[in-house]
Amino acid sequence: MEEDGLDDLLAEIVEPPPKLSKQDPQPSGSTKSASKTHCVLVNQKQRGNPLLKHIVSVAWEFDEIVPDYEIGKTISILFLSVRYHNLNPDYINNRLKELGKKYDLRVLLVQVDLKDPHAALKNLTRICLLTDLTLMLAWSPLEAAKIIENYKIYENKPPDRIMEKIENDPHQKIVNALSSIKPVNKTDAMTLITTFGTLENIIKATEKRLADCPGFGATKAKKLYKALHEPFLKRGMKPDEFAGDISIEDIETIETDVNSDVYCIICSLRRATSSK
Repeated sequence: MEEDGLDDLLAEIVEPPPKLSKQDPQPSGSTKSASKTHCVLVNQKQRGNPLLKHIVSVAWEFDEIVPDYEIGKTISILFLSVRYHNLNPDYINNRLKELGKKYDLRVLLVQVDLKDPHAALKNLTRICLLTDLTLMLAWSPLEAAKIIENYKIYENKPPDRIMEKIENDPHQKIVNALSSIKPVNKTDAMTLITTFGTLENIIKATEKRLADCPGFGATKAKKLYKALHEPFLKRGMKPDEFAGDISIEDIETIETDVNSDVYCIICSLRRATSSK
């Protein structure tokens, strides 16, 4: 990759021969005994790093390791600040050569400590893509420490522990959709469902009926009614304008005429009712 030496870097990142003893074989990527996998192992070079004082939720200790931080037998973390990278652009390349292809998960933890980090982050992103690194960004030593802690805490957890929880209850979907309309909150949404029974009845209700609901009033009722009944497109746009092939320019023009907030809300409501 021309001037930054990435071709040489990629060529030198090779799997080193395993150093196993007959009595105590170890998996590649770690030479640590099982007794040390309970904590985060820290490279001696990290002494003085301010983030260490913020690692309080998990145990850690210094050890002779290749990466800056080692979690279990399969996770390695290299630490770098944007400011240091700008001063020493070859540093990360040399560290990657030392690391080789050890570890199943290799993380580059970057602390953003400059006001304009874009050029450096672009370069580091490119390096990560080419060398199979996961790039993690932190904007303070505290954030960096929390990232390391979370890697340790979730080291042996199943994936569903960190996956987004999807709400499948149709009733809750309607509450969430209604409460996304400003200034309707979840209590108001529950009031609407209790008063009118169904989403269809809420949509058909007049402004006056909505205003009579506890906690509403004329202003809130008017905004809710408008959100439920306002057309997606500005008045004057004809349906046949969508006929035939639509170019990118046409789509951009149409998007500027769409009330995106109302569109999203109504779509949410329709999805909620269709799942009943």
